[in-house]
Amino acid sequence: MTIFDTTTNNQTSVQNDSASFQSNPTLREHVAISMQQYLKQMQGQPLNDVYDLVLTQVEEPLLRAIMEHTRNNQTKAAKVLGLNRGTLRKKLKRYNLL
Repeated sequence: MTIFDTTTNNQTSVQNDSASFQSNPTLREHVAISMQQYLKQMQGQPLNDVYDLVLTQVEEPLLRAIMEHTRNNQTKAAKVLGLNRGTLRKKLKRYNLL
């Protein structure tokens, strides 16, 4: 199991949920917990643009990690991310990663 696992509640994931989360939480589990904490911190205040907030909070560290992983090779990074290289460059510029 990796942080990128996207399994849903099937027999295997249900059996492994408590043990895997304690030792190696999935990306999905991290997001769920972070969102619960965020909503709790908001204490019922009106929420706007949460989708965009989450994307901007996740996208930059994702791009940084993949660029590091590919040693700043944009072609490889675009392939890993499943993006067009031009789209990747646009996103890298947005976060001043070029």
